[in-house]
Amino acid sequence: MSDDTPPANRAARRAGRTAGLLAAALLAFGPGIAAARCASVADQQNFEVEALKTELMVVATTCKSGAEDKYNAFVRRYQPQLLAANQGVSSYYARRGGARANDFFITELANVRSNQARALGSDFCARNSALYDEVMSLSGPQDLGPYAATKDLLSSGIAACPSGGSAPTTATRAASKSKRK
Repeated sequence: MSDDTPPANRAARRAGRTAGLLAAALLAFGPGIAAARCASVADQQNFEVEALKTELMVVATTCKSGAEDKYNAFVRRYQPQLLAANQGVSSYYARRGGARANDFFITELANVRSNQARALGSDFCARNSALYDEVMSLSGPQDLGPYAATKDLLSSGIAACPSGGSAPTTATRAASKSKRK
């Protein structure tokens, strides 16, 4: 059995099938497969702890009803770990050329988490208020980083360890543009 299709058409069909399989894999495995990961486990953990702290801050400012007190208790309990994570993120950006990129990351992280809260509306508080109970029931400060990693708070528009130290990702830039319209 011979194929009379010109070689260029066969190559185009193969490329199309390959692209289709890749797209299907990305859809099947969700956003986690495309999320940027840090080369260093310590850097990744620092970004994840920063994201958790920001999420809890957004819960405190959005949900009220005692959430501010819970946030303050969280900060008091994990202050050394939170400071270390913040310094680790700052150090990451310092190694890549800039405090401005660090400031941009922190601001964009808060914006992305706040936008998600607004998108969920009244459902946000119901979904996220239990985070305080979870984080405060950890057996100790050493569990904060692994716990933060389970929350996948960096997969929604802002990347940990952006390449080149530039904080905005494609998804973040797109979200920022749509906010301005």
